[in-house]
Amino acid sequence: MGVFRRIKTIVLAEVNEQIDQWEDPIAMTKQYLRELKQQLEQGRQALAQQWVAEQRYATLIAQAEETVEKRNRQAKLALERNEEAVAKLALGDKLLYEKKLETYKQQYETIKAKTAEIVRRLNQLRERYDELAAKQLELTARVNAAKALKQIDTTLASFSADEALRGFARMEERVIALEAEASAARFGTNAVLSPVPFEEEVERELAKWKEAQSTNA
Repeated sequence: MGVFRRIKTIVLAEVNEQIDQWEDPIAMTKQYLRELKQQLEQGRQALAQQWVAEQRYATLIAQAEETVEKRNRQAKLALERNEEAVAKLALGDKLLYEKKLETYKQQYETIKAKTAEIVRRLNQLRERYDELAAKQLELTARVNAAKALKQIDTTLASFSADEALRGFARMEERVIALEAEASAARFGTNAVLSPVPFEEEVERELAKWKEAQSTNA
């Protein structure tokens, strides 16, 4: 039993690690917003259907009220003409439509209440969507900043300051050599430099000393 438990633990650990790698924050927040947007669209479709139902029942109510009023006039006219049978038919139809009218009105009020509830929840869903969309932008910025900092840290960790300093020193030596070559080139390629013999320097120095002594005498 202990072996199987350890295997289960290892498998779960590997699965969870893989899931963590798959759960890219930016991609996941975008998916959550897509799902929420789909719910909003479904809610809008349901609201449109409710409005259609409201309009249908409003029409039924208007037609029933018109029929009731029409049967009232017919019954009244029939009684004035002593047409009792016609009056009964008109009154029977009137009572039937009055019952229908009452049912239509009850159903209409129920539909209106449902419509109001859908509107309220849609507004809440829309507010939540806007809130999460703003949050998604914030998280995206934070993720991008974190990735940039990680990349900078990786670059700094792999950067060798000593090697760079040695490289700059080599380049400076190269520049000095180039400057020396440029200075030497100013004397001309055919110029011959003849150093002054050391003995002549000694003779000139001796002459200076003699001249100084004769001046002081």
